[in-house]
Amino acid sequence: MKILHEFVPTRKFLKIAEEVKDLVDGWNVTDSAAGLPAPSGTAVSCVLKTKYPDKMVIPIFILHYKGPVEVGGLALAADAIGLDGLVLTMGDVPKYGEPIKMLKSSEEARDFLRATVRLKNLKLGSLLTARRSIEDSIARVREPWDFVFFMRLEDKTFPALEQIAKECKRLNKPIYTYLLVETPNNIETMKMIGWTSTTSIDRVEEYVAKLEGIVDGVIATCAGDHEGDKELLRKLQKFRK
Repeated sequence: MKILHEFVPTRKFLKIAEEVKDLVDGWNVTDSAAGLPAPSGTAVSCVLKTKYPDKMVIPIFILHYKGPVEVGGLALAADAIGLDGLVLTMGDVPKYGEPIKMLKSSEEARDFLRATVRLKNLKLGSLLTARRSIEDSIARVREPWDFVFFMRLEDKTFPALEQIAKECKRLNKPIYTYLLVETPNNIETMKMIGWTSTTSIDRVEEYVAKLEGIVDGVIATCAGDHEGDKELLRKLQKFRK
């Protein structure tokens, strides 16, 4: 199982990456989360891949913030550097300005990048949420995506992940699930986000053991608790393969 760290870029992103590089197989890099300006997820990913070429680096790619020319330009940069993929999603609305809707869906963006921009090697991924039906999610998996990310994993959505992952395995498409972990220090952050945690830091090893053989990897985060992230990643070392 691959252990990816959900990486939220700041001005100190190189320092933060250096602190955890030996604990991860790579990074999933956020893209101006919650619509707030932050260092570009794709630009940061290109730097990380250049500095750590043996690590997997897959940024989220928020379409609400980008017009078609920028979508194509950033994707071409990711292709040239050799990123391990882009996860396309409409994403959050921007905190400033209006959402850009020239590309109206992640599927339209995927087809634009392949047919018009003509990416050569870059893999494109679909972001699935447990809020959608299992049938809808499986239908999306069957579309021409290269890999899948699954979000909002918790006890009640675990069966949905199992069914979706079974279809991914049949289609030979890797699937990674977010692992949102609660700690004593991020409870207020979790309330602000409004998401339910996957599990708590003291139960995370037991939980991840259940994921072995189901998913190809997890995307681990303690949502704003940097020291918690490091503790979490240390606990997950036994699962790295």
